[in-house]
Amino acid sequence: MFHSAVPKLAVLAAAALPVLVAPTPAQAGSPSPAIIAARLMARLPAPALDLMSQLVTKTNQQRWANGCGLLAVDQELIIASVQQSAHMAFTGDLNHVWLDGSTFVTRSRAAGYTQPSGENIAWGYPTADDVIAAWMASPEHRANMLDCTARSIGTGVSFGADGRPYYTQLFGRL
Repeated sequence: MFHSAVPKLAVLAAAALPVLVAPTPAQAGSPSPAIIAARLMARLPAPALDLMSQLVTKTNQQRWANGCGLLAVDQELIIASVQQSAHMAFTGDLNHVWLDGSTFVTRSRAAGYTQPSGENIAWGYPTADDVIAAWMASPEHRANMLDCTARSIGTGVSFGADGRPYYTQLFGRL
């Protein structure tokens, strides 16, 4: 199914980026991030939800094996991760920066998360094991996954029109 797909990776070394955007306060009367995330996840296909869960589990296994604490799943980071994966699947563009200039920092803050620390993205890998292995083999991706100051994670998976999965991991320090 994926024999012609050449899996690709991209990374953004968050520690090197200045934080340029102030957090946006939630509007009065808007649903909580937990409600938004629940609504969003209810619309995702079961294979995407399964891959998202596996990414968290396998990332935490790598962290534990390398002396880092386990990451807690954060609803706001899930929202931003799913948005990133859906954007990449829709546009076919594996990129940390959207045409409007938004980055994982601006997207995370728009979702209500104030201290994002890193983003890993990839596409075309058929299994969670495959994408985790690729990220662990890349120094920049590995650094994001094994940043022991990170406390939270959100994952997103979306499928392109050709069936290829687009993966996002967002990490945070809260």
